[in-house]
Amino acid sequence: MIKVLIVDDSLFMRKTLTKMLEHDREIMVVGTAENGREALNKIEELAPDVVTLDIEMPVLDGIETLKEIMSNRPLPVIMVSALTKEGAALTIEALSLGALDFITKDSTYLPVHFFNKEHELITKIKNIAKKKVHVTKNGRMSSVPEIAYGQVNGKFTVLSIGASTGGPPVIQHIITSLPECFPLPVLVAQHMPKLFTLSFAQRLNSLSKIEVKEAEDREPLKPGVVYIAPGSKNMKVKKVFNDVVIHIDEGENSLYKPSVDALLLSCTDLFESKVMGVILTGMGNDGLVGARALKKKKGVLIAQDEETSVVFGMPKAVINENLADFILPVQEIPKAIMRIPYE
Repeated sequence: MIKVLIVDDSLFMRKTLTKMLEHDREIMVVGTAENGREALNKIEELAPDVVTLDIEMPVLDGIETLKEIMSNRPLPVIMVSALTKEGAALTIEALSLGALDFITKDSTYLPVHFFNKEHELITKIKNIAKKKVHVTKNGRMSSVPEIAYGQVNGKFTVLSIGASTGGPPVIQHIITSLPECFPLPVLVAQHMPKLFTLSFAQRLNSLSKIEVKEAEDREPLKPGVVYIAPGSKNMKVKKVFNDVVIHIDEGENSLYKPSVDALLLSCTDLFESKVMGVILTGMGNDGLVGARALKKKKGVLIAQDEETSVVFGMPKAVINENLADFILPVQEIPKAIMRIPYE
């Protein structure tokens, strides 16, 4: 049985979330709290497996509450965020502080909108419930002993990264580890809704040595720039005359948007063996189809290992088909990227 503590200053939201979770026999709501201070007391009293945490609350808000949880008693936290620009920015900050995932709530609080989130919330709780939380120091992953890598033959012109649950802090670690002179364009598909990818790109840009931006349709692909796929849309690349440009579209009826498969397939179609792919933490198997195409064209694929993945679904899918050239803890991925020769 997964024990959940619900923290929200709205009585309606506490009741709504409780009713959602009571529909699953494997989940038990052990308590609720209306502010962060009450939540911290109930965590000590009830020892929940997962906390759902609102951001805007009186007495002690969600960000400050999260900081105390991660400092004193780290455990899996899912943020409950308003689908607003401010809510998006605060959620991205929460993910960098140790929250493992988030769900959005409609600003009108209408049941017809929020009950559509029931399956998403239950799935996310089950995926992170037993995951050990690895607390970072100063927003960066702690180091691990040096690992020796063999050289990979081939030259690359693009770095393509895909992630879902648990991805933002991992992507932050990778991107902020890249030097100012990094020679490749970097394309990132992180499963997120609209508004959140813009906040994510802005945060990364403020922390990184290279430029990071939310991708725009038809803009030229430039080396040393990180392009974050816009939320709820797909990002691809295509050739227009002699230039390579980014193409943003609504895409097919895929389960995930931005789609990692759509990004990898597009890169592989255009650049063939010159694609370096990275599959990071996330539920499901988005990226598997793209990884198959990448390996057929002799590109190189890095997969995050199970120990450092919040959810091992996406990396596991490519590893199980022997598509990964490297299976690495997140701390070692930037080193591997930098040791592969570039064009």
